[in-house]
Amino acid sequence: MQPVLEISAADDFALWPVGEHESYGYLVLNGELTPAEVGAAVMRIAECNDFEPEEEHGPCPTDPLGAFLHGLLTMPDLFAAGGFRVADTATGTVFVEPGCCNGLENWQGWWGVLDGTGCSSFGHDPSSAAERFGDTVRLTLDADAEDGSPVIELPVDQVRALVIGAQADLRNFLGLAGTWAGQHLPTHAVAVTAALARALDLELTE
Repeated sequence: MQPVLEISAADDFALWPVGEHESYGYLVLNGELTPAEVGAAVMRIAECNDFEPEEEHGPCPTDPLGAFLHGLLTMPDLFAAGGFRVADTATGTVFVEPGCCNGLENWQGWWGVLDGTGCSSFGHDPSSAAERFGDTVRLTLDADAEDGSPVIELPVDQVRALVIGAQADLRNFLGLAGTWAGQHLPTHAVAVTAALARALDLELTE
């Protein structure tokens, strides 16, 4: 289980280094990313929220950097396209793939599967889902597939360990991104780091 961010190409982006990425792939978020990969992730999360906020959030800055970050820094509800992807590392079979309209800010829905409602879905195309049955969690890649879908059943304790590991990866990424922001966006570093924490539904730690 890995936290992944849907990434896009950034051929014309020049506000900070982002490296090269193809559109509609996924970037795995953890504490081992290169500075350019962190830059690409921050760019993408800001891009996901790059639309005109409501009037009460203040006028949009006129400088390119301030304008690009405005939505990220002022919107109360942030979106980060992606989620927790689950795959069999031995076979490469994917059992959960974040779909359209799913965001990393919803990752705590996994706790609902384990300790709450017992089920959660993760967007559409594919319509991945997780459902608890007693001491077992069933993961389905595409619950809407007419011709069948990869499915795996795992013990609840194993899924809990996977979620804890993915959460740690997300926290490690946030720590890395905070350091990156201090180096590349010094005048916005504190605000950007706080916004990233909100976008990833994480609490900032000292």
